[in-house]
Amino acid sequence: MRCAPWPTMPRIRDIVVVATTTAALTLPSAGHAQSVAEFYRGKTVELLIGYSGGGGYDVYARLLARHMGKHIPGNPTIVPRNMPGAGSLVLANWLYNVAPKDGTSFGAIGRGTPFDPMLGIDAAKFDPTKYLWLGSMNNEVSVCVSWHTSGVTNYKQLLKRELVVGGTGPSADTDQFPRITNAVLGTKFRIVSGYPGGNDISLAMERGEVGGRCGWSWSSVVATRMDWYKEKKIFVLMQLALEKHEDLPDVPLVVDLADTAEERSILRLIFARQALGRPFLAPPGIPQDRAAALQAAFMATMKDKVFLEEARKMDLEITPLNAAAVEKIIVESAKTDPAILKKTAAMLQVESAKAKKK
Repeated sequence: MRCAPWPTMPRIRDIVVVATTTAALTLPSAGHAQSVAEFYRGKTVELLIGYSGGGGYDVYARLLARHMGKHIPGNPTIVPRNMPGAGSLVLANWLYNVAPKDGTSFGAIGRGTPFDPMLGIDAAKFDPTKYLWLGSMNNEVSVCVSWHTSGVTNYKQLLKRELVVGGTGPSADTDQFPRITNAVLGTKFRIVSGYPGGNDISLAMERGEVGGRCGWSWSSVVATRMDWYKEKKIFVLMQLALEKHEDLPDVPLVVDLADTAEERSILRLIFARQALGRPFLAPPGIPQDRAAALQAAFMATMKDKVFLEEARKMDLEITPLNAAAVEKIIVESAKTDPAILKKTAAMLQVESAKAKKK
């Protein structure tokens, strides 16, 4: 009786070939990498806001959060969260050095914060040219205002009488703008800094803690405190931008108040940031396809009819700049004459030291 032969044992080489082939079939190939939509589908994206709730940056960012997700492939949920501190410098540093670089976090910082490294702010631990810029929601004009009980009602009085204004941090517009006008124009602002956000400064004005605000976006005044302006509870002393706002034809423009070419250069350097309005940015190093998707989604939101209608109802100006326009302003500012940069930085430091002594 003949027995059936034992089955032939496979060779080790054959096992390796089969295993390798099977693994290749179960892993995504280079041609089938995860798409942007696949990455974002079902995810939550954080929109960090560098100020406390209720102020202009917070209002704009939360409006964006309600609409931008539908323009990102995969339609992630965007959740806004406040991370206040040092006039948004805390958030700027976090986005650059700590935040995940996968496209699940982006933020809204002060329009002046990207200029901090140029102006010698040691606490600014970032290179503004390396962020992923998404764009800006508007081109802003800021103002200096006084509370009706302060005794200051116009610009000329600022040259003779001290006005106490609230600030949110050394790198914020609320602190840098009055410092630079003190140094260049001779205004007499005294800054009480450390408020978490602009809304807190407004409340401080009502309580009588400070006599005004400087570096307050006109769009925020329109959206949140226009009744104060109409009822003459506040007086607009000057406009802080490179061009006047059409609402304020009779209020002096800061660059027009300079006496020399050097003074105008310094003021133009500081107030060039106004074109950035409400800037949004993400960490450097995000994969290129997701980076492009976020930039495209931001600008698509700026044209979204439902978004624009909600902005209109909220009295929010929407005059957007795309990522390339924002990057151009920052790069060109970084190329400013080093002597002007150095002198401007020195002015800010001297004014800061004076404030600390007081």
